[in-house]
Amino acid sequence: MPQNDTLNEIMALVIGRQLGKSIDALENYLLTHPRQADMDALNSLRADYRLMADYWQRGFDDPQREAVYNQLLHRMYALTANIITNWQIADSSFLKALHLRPRKTRADWSMTSVRAQMEDFVGSLAMLQLNKDVQNSGSSSQQLHQHHWQLMNDLFDYIATSRQWRQQLADVFLDMLLSPTLSSNDQQMVISAITLSTLQVFCPQKFRVLAEVCRQSTDEHVRQRALVGWVLAACCSDATAWRLFPEVGDSIAAICQDEQTRNELAELQMQLIYCTEADSDTHTIQKEILPDIMNGSNIKVTRQGLVEMDEDTLDDILHPEAAEENMERMEKSMKRMVDMQRQGADIYFGGFSQMKRFPFFNQLSNWFVPFYSQHPDISQIWNNTRGKRFLKAITRLGAFCDSDKYSFVLAFNHVLDRLPQSMLKLIEEGEATAIPLGGEVAEEQQETPPFMRRLYLQDLYRFYRLFATRSEFFNPFEHTVFFSHPLLSVPALSSQMLGVARFLLKRRRYADAVSVLTNIPKEQQHDFQYYMMLGTALQHHPSPSHLSTMACYRLALELQPDNEKAQAALARSLFACQDYEEALDIYQTLLTQQPDHRSYQLNAAVCLIHLQRSDEALKMLFKLSYLYPDDLSVSRVLAWALTLNGKYEQADKLYSQLITTEEPLPADMLNYGYSLWLSGQIVNAISMFRQYISLQESAQASDADGQRRTEGQGKADIEKELMEGTEHELLLQHGITDTEIRLMLDAL
Repeated sequence: MPQNDTLNEIMALVIGRQLGKSIDALENYLLTHPRQADMDALNSLRADYRLMADYWQRGFDDPQREAVYNQLLHRMYALTANIITNWQIADSSFLKALHLRPRKTRADWSMTSVRAQMEDFVGSLAMLQLNKDVQNSGSSSQQLHQHHWQLMNDLFDYIATSRQWRQQLADVFLDMLLSPTLSSNDQQMVISAITLSTLQVFCPQKFRVLAEVCRQSTDEHVRQRALVGWVLAACCSDATAWRLFPEVGDSIAAICQDEQTRNELAELQMQLIYCTEADSDTHTIQKEILPDIMNGSNIKVTRQGLVEMDEDTLDDILHPEAAEENMERMEKSMKRMVDMQRQGADIYFGGFSQMKRFPFFNQLSNWFVPFYSQHPDISQIWNNTRGKRFLKAITRLGAFCDSDKYSFVLAFNHVLDRLPQSMLKLIEEGEATAIPLGGEVAEEQQETPPFMRRLYLQDLYRFYRLFATRSEFFNPFEHTVFFSHPLLSVPALSSQMLGVARFLLKRRRYADAVSVLTNIPKEQQHDFQYYMMLGTALQHHPSPSHLSTMACYRLALELQPDNEKAQAALARSLFACQDYEEALDIYQTLLTQQPDHRSYQLNAAVCLIHLQRSDEALKMLFKLSYLYPDDLSVSRVLAWALTLNGKYEQADKLYSQLITTEEPLPADMLNYGYSLWLSGQIVNAISMFRQYISLQESAQASDADGQRRTEGQGKADIEKELMEGTEHELLLQHGITDTEIRLMLDAL
C-alpha cells in the first residue's frame, strides 16, 4: 500500500500525544496541499488548544484538563486520518473511481434510506417465494436480485472508501448489523467492507462496530466475519492508533473474558498461519499428489462408484497389475489431500488462483459476497438445466470458499460446450457424481464456526494475493501472528497463548513462538511448560532482550527438579555454550537413572573429549561401538577420540568407512584430514581437505536467500577453522606449528 511519509510522521506525533507539534506539522502540510475544509477544521482545533493552554499558563486548576487534551487528540487523529484517506484515494486511480462511483450513482446516502431498501428486499423476496407463479417466471426474481445487488455493490464501495466515523453513524451500522430483519448476506458484506476500510486507516468507531457485532450477533456467519474483522484491523496492521483509544484495549479485554471467544482466537491464529502456507501446500499437491490422481484418471465415477474404463485393453493384457497400482496410488493421494484439508491446509488455492481472471472479479465487492445462486453474474449459468444438478452438488459438498464457488460456476460455463458428448450427457442426466478433490464435507460440519471462519479467511487471502489492484490495499497477511500483539497481552488468554506457541514450535517458527510467549503478561505465574517452550524457541532464535535458553531451562528445573527432559535440555544448552564440565555432571546424573541411554552416553563422551579426558571417553565409546556397530554417530565420535588419543591407525579404519557412505558428511572429511595430518600423512591430509572443500561448496551452493556463494568460500571456511577455530589450539598442542598451518593453507 502506498505511503505518504509526511502524513505518517504527523500521525506518529499525534499517536505520541505531541498535540502542539502535530498541529504545526499538519498546518505546514496543508499550506502545500490546500483543502479549505481541512484547514478550517485545523484552525478550530488550534484555537481550542490555545484556549486550554492559555488557562494552564495562567495557573487555573482545571480538573478536566486531561480529558480535554484527550478530546483534542482524538479530533486531531480523526482529521489526520481523514487527510490520509483522502491522499490514498487521490493517489490511486482505482480508489478514486471506487470512491466516486457510488457517490455519483446515489445522491441520498442516509443510512435510514439504505436500511429501508435492504429491508424491502427481504420482504419482497419472501413474497416472491410465496407466489409460485411469479417465481416460476423468473423475470421478477432476476430484476429484484439485480436491483438489490446494485445497492449492495454501491454500499460496499461507499463504506470501503469512507473516512472516520462518528459515534452516531457507528451506532446506526451496529443496529443494522444486529437486526434480524436484514439479510445475513448483506450484513456479511457490510462487515467485510468495514474491515477493508479500517485496515486502510484505523477507525476506532469502525473497530467498535466489529467488536460489538462479534459479541452480540446471533448469526454465526456474521459473527465470524466480525471476529476476523476486528482482529485483522487491530492486531494485524501497522497501526498504533489504538494507543490513543483505551476503549479499544478495554473492548478486547472484555471480549477475551468469554472462553468460547478465547478458543476461537487461538483457532483463528492457527488458521491464519495455514493460509500463509498455501504456496507450499500447492507445491506439495501439484508435485506429489495430483500426478498420482491423474494417472488414475482412466476411472469413471458413477452412482455405482469407481468403474474401470475399457480404453486400454492391450495395456490391460500386457500389464494387468498397472490399473490396480494406479488405483491404489490415486486413493492414497486422495486420502492425503483429505487429511491436509482436515488439518487446515488451503488445498484449492493453487487450482482456483488461475480462475480469478473472469470479469466478475474486477468488481471489488464480488471478492467478499457470500455465494448465492441468484447473483446476477451467475444466475443464468446456474439455472441452465444442463449443469444445474452437477453445480448444486459440487458447491454443496466441496470445502470451497465463496470466491472459489463463483470461480467454479464461471469456469464450468466456459468449458461446458467443450466437453465430450458422453460426459455432457452424464452431467445433463445427473449421472456424473460430483466428488470434489479433497472429499466431501458434511453439511453439518460446514455450519460450524471453525469451518465458516476458515473459508472466509481463504476468501480474504485470495483477494490480497490475486486482486488486480491489491497493491492499493494494506495486506494483513503480512502480519499474521497477532497473538504477539500488545492488545492481546491479557491474562485471560495465557492458556491459549501456550497452545499457539506449541503449534508454532511444531512448525519450526521459532521467532514467532518467542514473540507469542513473551507477550504473556509478566504478572502471570509461568509454569514448567512455558519455560520449556521458551527455552526451545530461544535455542533456535536467540534474543538478547529476553531470557537465555539456559536460564529458561534452569527456571523449569526449579519447578520440576527431577524432570528428565528439562535436565537433558539444560545439558544441551550448556554444551552449546561450551560449559562441558556442568553438562557432563548433568549427563552423569541422567546416566545414574538410565545407564543404558545411548544418547546420554554419547553426549557424556563428547564432553569428556572436550575436557581432554579422552581415555575415559574411549571406555564409553568402545562399549557403545560394540553395542551399536551400525551407529555412525558413535563411529564418528570414537574416531575423533582415537585421533586425540594418538591412535591414528584405529581412527583411520573408522574414517575410511565414514567417508565411503552413500552421503558422507563434510565434517567427516575435515576430521579425517586432521587425523592424517597429525599422523604425519601430509599429502593424504591435503587431498582430504580438498575433498572437504569440494563437498562443502557443493552442499552449500546457495545461501538462505538463494544467492550463489562466492567462489572459494569453502577454502575460506577451512582457513577460518585452522587459524581461529578450536582446532587451531588442538594443532598447536599436537606439535603442529603456525608455519606448518600456513603451509597447509598454501597447499590447498
